[in-house]
Amino acid sequence: MPKVVDQEERREEIVRAVMNVIERDGLAQVTLANVAAEAGLAIGSVRHYTGTYRDLLTITMRAVADSISRRLLDRAAPYRDPDPQVRDLARRREATEEILAELLPLDARRRTETVVWFAFSEAARTDPELAREAEQHAAGTRGLIGQVLGAAARSAGAHWDVEVETYRLAALLDGLAFSAVQRPQDADLALTVLRRHLTSLLPTP
Repeated sequence: MPKVVDQEERREEIVRAVMNVIERDGLAQVTLANVAAEAGLAIGSVRHYTGTYRDLLTITMRAVADSISRRLLDRAAPYRDPDPQVRDLARRREATEEILAELLPLDARRRTETVVWFAFSEAARTDPELAREAEQHAAGTRGLIGQVLGAAARSAGAHWDVEVETYRLAALLDGLAFSAVQRPQDADLALTVLRRHLTSLLPTP
């Protein structure tokens, strides 16, 4: 009997191939032929499971965004409200750091996703379809950062402008992630900068 192929599994393999090509060679080298070769498939198979070249880019961008969002949500789930488990300010600050560190390229998986996301973000500057995907993800990420930061502010009794501080922190994280991608040896330094920023927002009495 012919082998039954799991379509979702095959699509995930193709997405991983796209990410590998982007990380190694850049977004400009993402072609159906190059992705097919990376995945060990025929070009026709890539088209069958992902559609057109444009579909391939969109599917991959969404997959990366979803992966980042899932990690953030999983990490943040226990800490969105000032519950008794994290009323201690030092622990709340530590928990906030753990959540936000998911946006820094501190291991191989996060580094790959960060490289790929920045490649798509640059392309989105002149591509309306990718721009919509990028803005949707950015808005969701800022929203979650705002929830986490707001909960931390309530725990600390802080009265700073959560909207402004959320924007500032999101911009800081973007810069730290970009710097750590360009200079992997600075990844630990990026985490230190994040920690000091949170300490300035949530100082221990």
